[in-house]
Amino acid sequence: MPDPVAVNTMFGRIARRYDLANRLLSGGADVVALASRPPRPSRPPPPPPAAARPADVLDLATGSGDVAFALARALPPAARITGMDFCQPMLDEAAAKQRALGSDTSAARIVFRQGDGMALALDDECMDAVTISFGLRNMASRLQALREMHRVLRPGGRVHVLEFSQPWRWFRPLYFFYLRRILPRIAGIVTGDKSAYDYLCGSIETYPTHSAMSNELRLAGFRQIEVIRMTAGIVALHIGKKLKAEN
Repeated sequence: MPDPVAVNTMFGRIARRYDLANRLLSGGADVVALASRPPRPSRPPPPPPAAARPADVLDLATGSGDVAFALARALPPAARITGMDFCQPMLDEAAAKQRALGSDTSAARIVFRQGDGMALALDDECMDAVTISFGLRNMASRLQALREMHRVLRPGGRVHVLEFSQPWRWFRPLYFFYLRRILPRIAGIVTGDKSAYDYLCGSIETYPTHSAMSNELRLAGFRQIEVIRMTAGIVALHIGKKLKAEN
């Protein structure tokens, strides 16, 4: 399992150039996938004249905030978005982007805060949706992190897990050659830290298949699992629902 201190330190080193390197890794799927399929609130707002409760969305492992900003643009204006990460230098990058956007009202409603995905400092059932993009594989325990996401979701809420997965069988030899031999060198040039991407590429290779990831979501308590595979299976979006408690 990843060492949290080492992972935090590593992301702190590459924070300033992380966005560009991540586009190289994912082909931009981190922003496109969730922006094109934004989380749905767990329940509709009450009819007028009652005040509609805005959707509460947590973007976990938000990093420099790209997915949080994409969600803010895609979701209704009433939605409240919290971007959380345990690496402060990454959050500093997110805050700098937010300041640069100035009068952009969608960006202004995002609250960035530091937090540990293994022990979320959030109340039970306080979120309508949780998103995490390319962050679950860096958790010391995926199952514990998923259970925390389940805990903070309201009944009917959904988790959206976007991660690298195992590609289609015919594509694996070419992809793993690229992953092992080429990509760390390119990312090393971009970020100045090849060793960080040696680790990240290794974490991609050992990440569960899409079916195994679905099983982990079920173990954490999620049901009605959906899987959307993209880019020849390199990236997969898993969506799970927290069911309402049975009486």
